[in-house]
Amino acid sequence: MKNKLLARFKAKAKDLKNNVSALYLAYKRKDVPVGAKILILITIGYALSPIDLIPDFIPILGYLDDLIILPILVYISLTLIPKEIMEE
Repeated sequence: MKNKLLARFKAKAKDLKNNVSALYLAYKRKDVPVGAKILILITIGYALSPIDLIPDFIPILGYLDDLIILPILVYISLTLIPKEIMEE
């Protein structure tokens, strides 16, 4: 049970990393809407920033913002990019 949960968590983390990379590539394209580009910048900035909304030294809560906020930003960013661009 514990190994399945850990494997699932690792898979989700890998997907998140791939999506952030895809967002960066989409940002560089000229045919991506400006609103999407702004949100992509915020998402990538938050992913790479050492500054968190909740500091990591606070037990459990410090990591929850990374586990909740970042995936939400990535999801919203991906929905703003046209499907044709993401498929490419």
